[in-house]
Amino acid sequence: MGGMKAVIQRVSRASVTVEGESLGGIGRGLLVLLGVGRGDDESAGRWLCDKILKLRVFEDGEGRMNRTVDEAGGGILLVSQFTLYGDIRKGNRPGFDDAAPPDIAEALYDKTVEYLRAVSTVPVATGRFGASMQVSLVNDGPVTFLLER
Repeated sequence: MGGMKAVIQRVSRASVTVEGESLGGIGRGLLVLLGVGRGDDESAGRWLCDKILKLRVFEDGEGRMNRTVDEAGGGILLVSQFTLYGDIRKGNRPGFDDAAPPDIAEALYDKTVEYLRAVSTVPVATGRFGASMQVSLVNDGPVTFLLER
């Protein structure tokens, strides 16, 4: 069983560009930085998407975290982030032995995006796998979660 990792940030807006080209953006919603590890499979991606869609991290009328991204009328910006698997416990240069090889990671990232779009009406924006991306965001709260399967 795989163990995808995600950093999830509640944002008032977020966008991603590559070489000055805007690839995608959202207003209110969730920025999800997704890392694919060795041994991950499609079920890990489906689990992660289902969990993200059910997270109650948006405030209701009483100011409590009680609404999902869909209920809040938000979107999701899903960006690949292999550095989530960077091991920095020893030395000063990260090691990436636990990250999935790029071809496998890209295929699973694509399948995860497809699944998220198929099971939800929440708008989904993405970055470009393997590209040097510039991600801009305004973290609302700040509210940030680390999700590991």
